[in-house]
Amino acid sequence: MTSQVSSPAEQADGADSTLVGEQRKPAGVKDVQRLDRVIIRFAGDSGDGMQLTGDRFTSETASFGNDLSTLPNFPAEIRAPAGTLPGVSSFQLHFADHDILTPGDAPNVLVAMNPAALKANIGDVPRGAEIIVNTDEFTKRALQKVGYAASPLDDGSLDGYSLHPVPLTTLTVEALKDFGLTRKEAERSKNMFALGLLSWMYHRPTEGTEKFLKSKFAKKPEIAKANIAAFRAGWNFGETTEDFAVSYEVAPAATAFPTGTYRNISGNLALSYGLVAASRQADLPLFLGSYPITPASDILHELSRHKNFGVRTFQAEDEIAGIGAALGAAFGGSLAVTTTSGPGVALKSETIGLAVSMELPLLVLDIQRGGPSTGLPTKTEQADLLQAMFGRNGEAPVPIVAPCTPADCFDAAIEAARIALAYRTPVFLLSDGYLANGSEPWRIPDIDELPDLTVQFAQGPNHTLDDGTEVFWPYKRDPQTLARPWAVPGTPGLEHRIGGIEKQDGTGNISYDPANHDFMVRTRQAKIDGIDVPDLEVDDPHGARTLVLGWGSTFGPITAAVRRLRGSGESIAQAHLRHLNPFPRNLGAVLKRYDRVVIPEMNLGQLATLVRAKYLVDAHSYNQVNGMPFKAEQLATALKEAIDG
Repeated sequence: MTSQVSSPAEQADGADSTLVGEQRKPAGVKDVQRLDRVIIRFAGDSGDGMQLTGDRFTSETASFGNDLSTLPNFPAEIRAPAGTLPGVSSFQLHFADHDILTPGDAPNVLVAMNPAALKANIGDVPRGAEIIVNTDEFTKRALQKVGYAASPLDDGSLDGYSLHPVPLTTLTVEALKDFGLTRKEAERSKNMFALGLLSWMYHRPTEGTEKFLKSKFAKKPEIAKANIAAFRAGWNFGETTEDFAVSYEVAPAATAFPTGTYRNISGNLALSYGLVAASRQADLPLFLGSYPITPASDILHELSRHKNFGVRTFQAEDEIAGIGAALGAAFGGSLAVTTTSGPGVALKSETIGLAVSMELPLLVLDIQRGGPSTGLPTKTEQADLLQAMFGRNGEAPVPIVAPCTPADCFDAAIEAARIALAYRTPVFLLSDGYLANGSEPWRIPDIDELPDLTVQFAQGPNHTLDDGTEVFWPYKRDPQTLARPWAVPGTPGLEHRIGGIEKQDGTGNISYDPANHDFMVRTRQAKIDGIDVPDLEVDDPHGARTLVLGWGSTFGPITAAVRRLRGSGESIAQAHLRHLNPFPRNLGAVLKRYDRVVIPEMNLGQLATLVRAKYLVDAHSYNQVNGMPFKAEQLATALKEAIDG
């Protein structure tokens, strides 16, 4: 759920107030403590609405003007048994009055809706943090289901925390007793009660949530009213109960953002908007051929809403049909896209090889997840880099682009489209589950800030034979880009042969000549090697001896770790790759400037393997494959060891 604002500092007034029906009155009763940042984690059963609760709290935080970063964490199973550890769903939000980069290492506040949520998350909660538990769910059966011999609320195991036992279910049912709902129906609103309580604790705006509930349940106005009543009851409970003696303020991050219009955006939504923007800048219709797969499906869902921008979406019967349709659309003159994750890339690989041979623009968006095979569909990983680089038969080079933050997915989509259209090639874009589902503020760009991606289709003959006859050669190349002409089918005089068998240089006719094959293979590789990408920028203010090199979603944790080290007096350099094939031309020279190069990755060292092979640099890997992003403190410790080494 997103929220658009005119500036990050708007709507900060009226936060210290109490909800009473439709009216507000000044609070002024309890102490208010100012904080510079807070990390909150909502956790409960997958049916408890934790993602919706987190989304709403995030939207109000965005409208308030804080910088923020989120980490939704879904169960890997579609519907694990209720009250079990595999069924726990959580949503972590880090918000601050200054620039932040990650969802945070450890929550300051944990809202646990049942024993499973507490047990699954307590290991991440530091001593002294606040824990709000729904005591109604701590029954003997629920405790036994997750292996608690005794209730942690009573056995002293939580004595080191600021524990707030709240009967959320009972309070919600009581608040809704006049709505004529069954107990089960009323209990479903307990997440809104919890949201109201947390909104009071942190002075979040409330109007947006009430408007959202009215819209979401527009066809069921009584349900809308009940949820709003539960939300207000949670707010008022925080104001009146003696258990919460303090509320907290986190001021807007007024100086963290350049002037502009901002909204909260997730990575998949940013990719979708980037694709639409690219199609408009190229003046081409956008076609998506896709098969649903976690965590990429949201792109299909979103693009299907934008037919008014010339977007056509096709949900195919399988991965192969999806990319086949997309490649056909590319042949027909569309900006063609297919979306998938690692398992789908394996199925699409033959058609990607065909696209390399046909030399047509095609965007392959791989939203990486834990693997191999079906793996952990809701968890994140960076394990498809080598698959994107080499996962086709024969010599079939493909450019690779990787966004570094959720908002950066917009720019990465446009960059991938630029390369595909200019060089007539399929392009991989490697996002991942962390970026796809996470969110942050994004400044909406002005149209004149976007690049011109206009494409010139072939219009007539481009080659003269020895006898003077003018003909069209589909593989006659631009001398700068080595791109072949893009001829829309049906254009008179531009009929040409297309297919997957090796082509003769220039004519595109079938050729079995060894020398021609050698030439075409080397030419296709030279086209990719010659793609114009910016030089790698290095952040090295102190002339460090150690460089930390990253790619993709490790940007936030790496940057946060580097800030911590520099804050403690350490000297370390940082660089982050957007283009993974081809590498920036200055990468080799950059690497040779440093005594030590450390590459953190959420895989077993795939970028490190490429760097070591290409540049003969003794790059050191720091790896994690547990389905979760790096923690900043964890990376800071590893990088400190590298500096000292």
